[in-house]
Amino acid sequence: MHQLFAYIQLTKPRITILVIMTTVAGYLFAGGTTVLDAKLFYLVAGSVAACSGSAVLNQYLERDFDARMEHTRDRPIPAGVVQPVHALNFGILLVLAGVTVAGLMVNLLSAFLILLTAFIYIVIYTPMKRVSWLSTSLGAVSGAIPPVTGWAAATGTIGSGAWILFLILFLWQHPHFYSVAWMYRNDYRTGGFKILSAIDSRGNRIFKHILASTLLLVLASFLPYLFGLSGLRFGISSLLLGIIPVMVSVQLFFSRSDRDTRRVFRATLAYLPVLLTLIVLGSFF
Repeated sequence: MHQLFAYIQLTKPRITILVIMTTVAGYLFAGGTTVLDAKLFYLVAGSVAACSGSAVLNQYLERDFDARMEHTRDRPIPAGVVQPVHALNFGILLVLAGVTVAGLMVNLLSAFLILLTAFIYIVIYTPMKRVSWLSTSLGAVSGAIPPVTGWAAATGTIGSGAWILFLILFLWQHPHFYSVAWMYRNDYRTGGFKILSAIDSRGNRIFKHILASTLLLVLASFLPYLFGLSGLRFGISSLLLGIIPVMVSVQLFFSRSDRDTRRVFRATLAYLPVLLTLIVLGSFF
């Protein structure tokens, strides 16, 4: 049972839940029928498998660095619960299974996007974290593809709505991840990562990035209305929803406190599922 839990932990279930949520949102926003659709089931299954495998391979590649950091040293690989070669095989199997399921049961475009997501996350983002602070934005590209995959599964194409969802997810990840990275800035520095919080010790740049990306996120949330994909009620609701994230980001910009950093993290965490729900509902009503 302990070994089973370790393998589940390797798949980073919280990130997987986010991928499910954004993929389903993209599918429904594109006009996918219902959440009981068989195609959606296979899409979610393939996305979950590939996302889980990517998380496993990420931890395989970063096992030595995770061992240095307090908040990651108890992960299954550095803790010695799962052998690195077993994690490697497990991760590859999951990614291949996910892409195969999507290709056979959904469509080739969604399979390609799932594969692209995994490639960017594993091959580009993971090693880039030790090289440049721009790795966060590269990783955000990977994290913004799932709703596009959902749209592609429903329509077989990539329309304007898919690109709007991509932009929203891309922008959302910046204040969300930067707030996490700032809370663990000393750990990341110890681990040898070159992310912004590790090289910007006083926060002169990171708090500007958090505020700017939050403001851009709220503006981007209005795009479904501007493109005629949602009604006026959604447009007003999306702007009202953005008030709290903007307020806490402004407060953090001036206070630079860990307390306000946690507030930004919680605000962005709550913001995304509500916004996606409004986007999907706004496309139907």
